[in-house]
Amino acid sequence: MAAAVAVSVSAAPDKAATDTVKGFVFTDVKINPTTSVKDQNKSGTCWCFAGTSHFEEEILHNGGAPLDLSEMFTVRQCYLDKADKYIRTGGKTNFSQGGSIMDVPYVWKRYGALPDSVYAGLNYGEDKHAHYELEAAMKGYLDAVVRKPGKRLSTAWKQGLEGILDAYLGKVPETFTVNGKTYTPKTYAESLGLNADDYIPVTSFTHHPFYEEFPIEVADNWLWADYYNVPMEDLKAIADAAIDNGYTFVWAADVSEGGFKWKDGFALMPKAKTEADMDGTELARWVKMSDADRAAKQFEINGPVEEIEVTQQTRQNMFDRQETTDDHGMVIVGRAVDQKGNKYYKVKNSWDTNQVYDGYFYVSEPYFLAKTLNILVNKKAIPKNIAKKMKINN
Repeated sequence: MAAAVAVSVSAAPDKAATDTVKGFVFTDVKINPTTSVKDQNKSGTCWCFAGTSHFEEEILHNGGAPLDLSEMFTVRQCYLDKADKYIRTGGKTNFSQGGSIMDVPYVWKRYGALPDSVYAGLNYGEDKHAHYELEAAMKGYLDAVVRKPGKRLSTAWKQGLEGILDAYLGKVPETFTVNGKTYTPKTYAESLGLNADDYIPVTSFTHHPFYEEFPIEVADNWLWADYYNVPMEDLKAIADAAIDNGYTFVWAADVSEGGFKWKDGFALMPKAKTEADMDGTELARWVKMSDADRAAKQFEINGPVEEIEVTQQTRQNMFDRQETTDDHGMVIVGRAVDQKGNKYYKVKNSWDTNQVYDGYFYVSEPYFLAKTLNILVNKKAIPKNIAKKMKINN
């Protein structure tokens, strides 16, 4: 049972039609309980906000108390371990604010967790997270260390990096008290009742065999972690089963598409407009447009539109050509439909609540199928027939 640090829990009714916005009316079909929307602000730590939110929701799913857990403790530990790998490889690996969906379970398993009230990571005169100066300070320091001006590494460089992190994020307490009980980060994580090994990363690409694991080739996979590779249809089946059985899951996706309009509350993959679809005045205007204007016109969306048909090869082509990139981590918390019956997933973001759906938006099934890089899901949520093919015992 989790030690209680009270925060709010949100769960929309199973049937809840929204107001019309940009020509859409979304009806929530199945929404799972989640803790409050957070704000990563000017930090490239979406991966940690998504993973931490997911773990908070897993605690709720298990009957635990709602918690507000520290993202910045996890971020700090990843900065330290990324730096170690960066130095060991002579600066040839990625060192940045970014991370992967495997980083939160990695830290929980090795280092533990803290409540946000104990470690907020705001020790540098800001009310909200802003890591660009911190990243620049760390990167400049590490690059100086990599050059080995003393011909070999000193025994002090790690303490130097920790000093930078202490200055910006604050020192990590060796022990702390929650509800009258004293914990270390490790014992606190153990008290929350989650097993980091229960969380399975899943992807879907054809350049590796299905139902085997491979380290997905993106820079932010600094752990070189293996991901389970399944056909696109199985990826969707896992996502649907998770939501239907009360689980949320982490969603890593490309958000660079013109149809990703999170401020308006939706993300779509509209089918390209062609001259064959037009006549009369519309066609006359179209043929005189520049390529840039035509591209912009395609993404003028004011209600449900016809979307592309996504196949396994579509996904692969977009990844191979780097049209699908490792942009952003979020949490999928439910399913919904629009007024025409088109299906969507409801997404919890970490870009504050000052948008039309208060920090949430709706992603269409075609966008999910085309632009999902990977997901992180509790293995208990994976359908038995798929888990068997993945050689997972759930």
